Amino acid sequence: MASSRIRKDDKVQVISGKETGKKGKVLFAVPAKGRIVVEGINMMKRHTRPSQKNPQGGVITKEASLPISNVMLICPSCNEPTRVGRRREEHGAVRMCKKCGQDIDK
Repeated sequence: MASSRIRKDDKVQVISGKETGKKGKVLFAVPAKGRIVVEGINMMKRHTRPSQKNPQGGVITKEASLPISNVMLICPSCNEPTRVGRRREEHGAVRMCKKCGQDIDK
């Protein structure tokens, strides 16, 4: 289940679920669980009690994780949602866009 097709700081678009069509930046990925957290997408409310970090307490809104299969990477060169291919080079494997063929990792 571990996948490195979508990584931190990639721009992605949601392709299924209640937030279909929204775009955002990946804050972090949990490849072992097959989930990612995207900035501004899948927001949840968390009721917190007062602590030293948050002396007021109250309701905090933050991003929840969503399955990695529900998002599609947006290619930086053609700016389209695309599938991710891998190409072998001397220094290792490089992610590439399946639509335009350009490298995603610069």
